[in-house]
Formats: sequence, structure tokens, C-alpha cells
Amino acid sequence: MKASQAEIVSNPKARRDYHILDTYEAGIVLHGTEVKTLRGGKGQISDAFVRVEKDQAFLYNAHIDEYTFGNQLNHIPKAVRKLLLHKSEIRKLAEYADQKGHSIVPLSFYWKNGKVKVLLAVGKGKGEFDKRDDIRQREADRDLKRATMKHSKGR
Repeated sequence: MKASQAEIVSNPKARRDYHILDTYEAGIVLHGTEVKTLRGGKGQISDAFVRVEKDQAFLYNAHIDEYTFGNQLNHIPKAVRKLLLHKSEIRKLAEYADQKGHSIVPLSFYWKNGKVKVLLAVGKGKGEFDKRDDIRQREADRDLKRATMKHSKGR
């Protein structure tokens, strides 16, 4: 991310559970108290997902905490939020979502030019064997790095 783009919340579960095929940047419709809460970094998107309904994209299960200094006009923490995308992008997302095993999940919320943006990913679900392969590969890389560090210090 660029210097003008600061990450607010991320979704590490998405990269663990899905093979990421494509990413999209989307705007999101938020209320004032939601923006104030996100400025404090109080949100969670690990269980969130996107659905395309009637040529519009919506974000479900994204939890944005209530604003602590809010009043009775505070927002609903798990409200369904509309995503702002071009029609062509929404059509592509709908095509991906119709394919078996594909999901649209948010990877992160971040600031871009003073606005909250969502990085969406189209992912294909990983099976248990894929997750084990990832862990095995990560451990092999770690062991290789340790061995090279030990070897270079020995000289």
C-alpha cells in the first residue's frame, strides 16, 4: 500500500481459507459514526462476505463497533453495507460468485484519499489438503532460511 493508504482492518482468514484469484477495490456506503469508529481501528471482517443482488454488491457480516461517544442515532454494528463498484465489475463479481466453490470476501478496509475503501477478493475455497500443503511449504521455507542464516554466520 502507498503512504496515502493506511490499513484499518484486515482479514487474515481469507488468505488462509481461499486461493485468491482476483482483487477489486470498492467504495463503501457508511454512516458518520461508522467512519469515526473505523478511524479508531474498531472493526472486524474475518466472517464477512459479499453478495451480488439486483446488480448491486452488498457486504454482509462486517462488524463495525458502535461509536463510544454516539447517542441513540448510533449505527447498527452488523448492518448490511452497500459497496460502490462499476457495473462491469459487479457483473464480473456475479459471474465469479455463480461458479461453484467461489466466494467474494473482503481482504481489508483502508483509507485512500480520506475515504474508506474495501479490497475485495474473489477466492476459490481451499480444501484441508491445500491448507496442509501451505503449512508444509511455510515450514520448509523457514527451515531453509534458518539453515542459510546459520551457514552465513559460520564463515
